[in-house]
Amino acid sequence: MERQDKVRNIVFLSGGILMVIGAGCFAFGFFHPSLLKIMCWIYLGGSVMFAIPQIMQSYEDCSLTVRRLKKLQCFSDICFILAGFSMVDTAYRFLEPFFSNYETYIQLVYNKWVAILLIAALIEIYTTHRIGHELAKKNPPQ
Repeated sequence: MERQDKVRNIVFLSGGILMVIGAGCFAFGFFHPSLLKIMCWIYLGGSVMFAIPQIMQSYEDCSLTVRRLKKLQCFSDICFILAGFSMVDTAYRFLEPFFSNYETYIQLVYNKWVAILLIAALIEIYTTHRIGHELAKKNPPQ
């Protein structure tokens, strides 16, 4: 069981690092425009690597508050993945043919990954802090 937890932690941390690298390089354009198309895939892969171990994580004897926060955290993980798909669409414009004109596509879809990522990050910060606080309240340090 310890080995499985160690692998899960490595995947989780690697995913977080890839998310930061992919989103940072894509947002600030550190590379040539052709390499930016690779950065969106790096972010998407990192978000999946970050989300899956966190969704699979469970807490023993958790209260109603922790279960509610865990559901919020799962929503945040889904938002991270959706931000990755939106980032890929920003790079490749897959959804553009589904709109009647270019202006509608720009208003509704293009570059909306930033807002989705911000919402997901704020929820993730809140739930991580609150779950840690709730678990510390239940099991005080000795």
